[in-house]
Amino acid sequence: MGTHRTTLPGVGVQYDYITESGQHISVVVHHDGRRFIGFYERDDPDSCQLSVALTPQEATGLAHLIDSAPIDAVRTEGIDLVTEHIPLGSRSPYGGRLLGDTRARTRTGASIVAVLRTHSAHPSPGPDFRLAIGDTLVVVGTREGVDALSEIIAEG
Repeated sequence: MGTHRTTLPGVGVQYDYITESGQHISVVVHHDGRRFIGFYERDDPDSCQLSVALTPQEATGLAHLIDSAPIDAVRTEGIDLVTEHIPLGSRSPYGGRLLGDTRARTRTGASIVAVLRTHSAHPSPGPDFRLAIGDTLVVVGTREGVDALSEIIAEG
């Protein structure tokens, strides 16, 4: 069992995962936020049997189905508080703009508590923090607020 990371110049990053049973699964994360999951022949690591394209939201949803612990860990009885990772995809109007331009907290009540980049994390970003396509926003708020912020980031 192991994971191998490969930078794909001009594309993004490929993560290859070999399960304990020898299955080869690959995830390609494009700079624009798209993801592809590939399933390979056990005997031929270059032969892809199936490739499934996922939007950033679908990838997040699938990850939560596989391991919901990160979400459940921040939910408490009687309080609708969730945390989610919202990718800033190529269609977002906020790529290259300041975080304050989103007016996230004012519009949704949800807070952007960190911004994750390929090789860095920016906790507690201020309104003058410049967002970039490919960033992942770590958001905390009510279910409704986080969903509303996800729509704002995706569509403007």
